[in-house]
Amino acid sequence: MLDSLRSIVQELNGLDDLQSVLDTIARRVQATMGTEVCSVYLLDKHTDRFVFSATEGLNKSFVGKISMARDEGLVGQVAKREEPINLHDAESHPNFLFMPGIGEERYSSFLGVPIIHQRKVLGVLIVQQQTQRRFDEQEEAFLVTMSAQLSGVIAHAQATGSIGFVNGHSFDGSAKKGARFVGISGAPGIAIGQAVIISPPADLRSVPYRKCDDIDAELAFFYQCLEAVRNDIQELSVKLSSRLAREEQALFDVYLSMLADNALASEVDEHIRDGHWAQWALSKVILTHVRTFESMEDAYLQERATDVKDLGRRVLAYLQEAANTAPIKYPDKTILVGEELTASMLGEVPPDNLVGLISVRGSSNSHVAILARSMGIPTVMGAVDLPYIQIENSELILDGYNGYVFVNPAEELRSRFQAIYEEELELNKGLEALKDLPCETTDHHRMPLWVNTGLMADVARSLDRGAEGVGLYRTEVPFLLRDRFPSEEEQRVIYRQQLEAFSPRPVTMRTLDIGGDKSLPYFPITEDNPFLGWRGIRVTLDHPEIFLVQVRAMLKANVGLNNLRIMLPMISSVPELEEALELIYRAHDELIEELGVELQLPEIGVMVEVPAAVYQARELARRVSFLSVGSNDLTQYLLAVDRNNARVADIYDSFHPAVLQALKKVADDSHTEKRKVGICGELAGDPAAAILLTAMGYDVLSMSSTNLPKVKAVIRQMSLSEMVALLDQALLMESSQQVRELLQQALVDAGIERLLRPNLS
Repeated sequence: MLDSLRSIVQELNGLDDLQSVLDTIARRVQATMGTEVCSVYLLDKHTDRFVFSATEGLNKSFVGKISMARDEGLVGQVAKREEPINLHDAESHPNFLFMPGIGEERYSSFLGVPIIHQRKVLGVLIVQQQTQRRFDEQEEAFLVTMSAQLSGVIAHAQATGSIGFVNGHSFDGSAKKGARFVGISGAPGIAIGQAVIISPPADLRSVPYRKCDDIDAELAFFYQCLEAVRNDIQELSVKLSSRLAREEQALFDVYLSMLADNALASEVDEHIRDGHWAQWALSKVILTHVRTFESMEDAYLQERATDVKDLGRRVLAYLQEAANTAPIKYPDKTILVGEELTASMLGEVPPDNLVGLISVRGSSNSHVAILARSMGIPTVMGAVDLPYIQIENSELILDGYNGYVFVNPAEELRSRFQAIYEEELELNKGLEALKDLPCETTDHHRMPLWVNTGLMADVARSLDRGAEGVGLYRTEVPFLLRDRFPSEEEQRVIYRQQLEAFSPRPVTMRTLDIGGDKSLPYFPITEDNPFLGWRGIRVTLDHPEIFLVQVRAMLKANVGLNNLRIMLPMISSVPELEEALELIYRAHDELIEELGVELQLPEIGVMVEVPAAVYQARELARRVSFLSVGSNDLTQYLLAVDRNNARVADIYDSFHPAVLQALKKVADDSHTEKRKVGICGELAGDPAAAILLTAMGYDVLSMSSTNLPKVKAVIRQMSLSEMVALLDQALLMESSQQVRELLQQALVDAGIERLLRPNLS
């Protein structure tokens, strides 16, 4: 049945509305399983009833007109138990509910499976037969698999509003105006602005929907690009003619025939004449044909989908190249939206214009989300159901506290969020008064607050908010913003700027940390499991020429300032650390000899990011000047949760008791070796977490400058003894939820809960 399942899924992907999806499911499942009936019931959240929504075999005139409560019938029983029910005689079951008129009374056999998406029951999928029998395991497994596929389609339709009405019945559908989409909070704050869509080059599935102003000009432009692709294919055919057999070379003739004016081109032409721009018209036609070929039974014809995709990408590349010659116009309040945003994309937008970010993929701990927090830009990640290619130029409200995106909001909603936005501005102005005050508890325990930086734009913002040093300078950012490795002198200039800007405050520079979710376009790293692969210190130790150049540049930049600290990422063993130290000492000795001056060797530290480093914290601390916890990766590795995966974002939680125990151990072990320990992960910037970290004895908290005033405000409102008492309670708790509730209540008692997030009710 696997081939049938694949064929059904491909057919579903080509459908535009939910009713077509449901009807197709009923028809195809009935035919594939050879049953007499297949029906779908969907939960209407407004009435909390399961509505008869599609059928093949029963009376279709009742579709959308009858329903049952959650606790009624076998449908309700399947939903309640959240597992299949397989009966040879349905009528004898105590939960059987007779529904007059739909014609199921003559069907004895019953197999129903729940349709579940992210732990919520959306509906029930049913097959029935007259003959009394239990459906076998293979049939049950197929129907369970089919319901899992259907769940994603329904959930997407509900989120996008395309679910609309099924045979006259509303299923939690939202009008396009004011539609809300749910993602993950990436960076806190409220943004109200205009959507600008960023698409990767030649990606047919990411072309934004637009109308064209001049149809004749758009047609001429399309045919110009089409002719360019024809010429490319003809040239390629000639170039390869001596190396290909005649039958293989015939493929190029097929390509050219597909590009003929009376083939694919005519369909694109039709969409353009309807007022759509060429890129969207092309993607619409190509993807429709791709789905058609992929759904065919014949293996040869299925493979032709690849040819169609290739042609589409070639034409799209020309369309985009020509279109990209004109600079993008960024509105005054730009909210950048894309399938997967990168640091370089952020750099394209004028800083004064960028007010928010939305990424369809990724999580709150993706690299771009971390950058957004450091820049103070409200961000939503993992908005997987957002139909982002359809919302270009739409007005958006971005709620970075809860991970919500509102498209074309109603005036009442807009006014409410505008008021919240202005309230936030007032709060931040009030916190500015803390800038020159020391960060100390009410019983005078001093806690230095440092910042995480990566861009020169961070410098002024950090100093304005009272940063006492830099706990993490991400040296990979200058690498990410170039198309090649920066030279030693280029690096020296960049590092010198950072060191001078913060002098005499300390600046902790992390050596190049690429791999995982940070890849360089000119040094790609492709792995099945990148977070457990070649990343951080593993890369630079394998390429000492990169590591030595970077360390030399840092040491040169530090001449006369002496506020540099060097930090090594992803250290997982003592030998690894010793090898890195040996290279640093070598670079130091070489520079003394080359420059003929005495160079101060800076403090060197280790980032504790993997469980191995937690359990060898004392051994590592003996060999360096300091330790610094990277809580983002440490949480990821301790909980076995990919921090970029939106599906498991709710499992990634730095308040998990195991994470808190690990953090406490690192602090204790570091102090046992008489070494200072800091934390530069995102947890340090959480005002509630700062209470626990202070109580654990961390010597430095390093965070994005945006969070610094709030963290300082919390620390100044409580005593160290109160914090230690809270920590003692937290370390006895069994879940992160309990820990959060404890800290929330503590902030309420202190009258400072407003520092966590505004009142969005």
